[in-house]
Amino acid sequence: MYTQALNSNPDKGSASLEDAELSARFQARVDAEERIEPNDWMPAAYRRTLTRQISQHAHSEIVGMLPEGNWITRAPSLRRKAALLAKVQDECGHGLYLYAAAETLGTSREELIDQLLSGKAKYSSIFNYPVPTWADVGAIGWLVDGAAIMNQIPLCRCSYGPYARAMIRVCKEESFHQRQGYEIMLTLSRGNDEQKAMAQDALNRWWWPCLMMFGPPDTESQHSDQSTTWKIKRFSNDELRQKFVDATVPQAHFLGLTIPDASLHYDEASGHWVYGEIDWDEFRQVIAGNGPCNRDRLAARRKAHDEGAWVREAALAFVAKSANASVAA
Repeated sequence: MYTQALNSNPDKGSASLEDAELSARFQARVDAEERIEPNDWMPAAYRRTLTRQISQHAHSEIVGMLPEGNWITRAPSLRRKAALLAKVQDECGHGLYLYAAAETLGTSREELIDQLLSGKAKYSSIFNYPVPTWADVGAIGWLVDGAAIMNQIPLCRCSYGPYARAMIRVCKEESFHQRQGYEIMLTLSRGNDEQKAMAQDALNRWWWPCLMMFGPPDTESQHSDQSTTWKIKRFSNDELRQKFVDATVPQAHFLGLTIPDASLHYDEASGHWVYGEIDWDEFRQVIAGNGPCNRDRLAARRKAHDEGAWVREAALAFVAKSANASVAA
């Protein structure tokens, strides 16, 4: 009703006043912890912000299948193979949940995927790093999925209903992935010298990129303040990063592994682990498409998309045939 009145009002001043009133009512609902649903009125900027965030999240789940999927045939045992296969399948499901949530905001899945394949849309920088050993698979589960959980648990309380509900299942499954990765690292760290060295090398490679996963420092973040006001985000990038460091450093100590940060130390006054300076130039380079595996990841996705065209065409033909049969009946 409000949107119709706004669209039909010839008086721009009145329209602006009504828009401000709608925005105030919207923010009051958000402040009251009410969930916003797809058919509810929402500011255009809120819709754009959510579409960008949810689609990037979905893209990250889909691209994130690639580095681990390459290890399914090389897993060291049948048990490891089955667990990794299940994990990759979960990640695919997460992408589908999230694309569906993004579609409720008015952008089709096909358009979102086209944005990914064209390089217009971003995905998590972490998936642009190589995975040279089995220990890297463990480090991804332990560190990358651990960082993802730290990011995603607050999203279960996101103000947008479809996103929040999707994240409940995603977080439950990510918790399994994190435990799976930690168990791999535990096995290696309790193994022979070569296995211990492999685990340490993987930690050395993934530690700093994982800290970058939380996004740029709060002083440089472009979207955090407004996203916090709208209760899309509940914590800032730096707050989440600190939570991750505080939780992960003791885990590394239990494994007998060394965090690759000479500046790392525990501050008694604050009760936090203080970490060294992050190389934000590296982060910006990876985001810009110049990481070690950016081109390989997108090339793999484009190849899979092209080779799967016949499946999409067959599905559409089946739907069309079924619809025609229903009309004829």
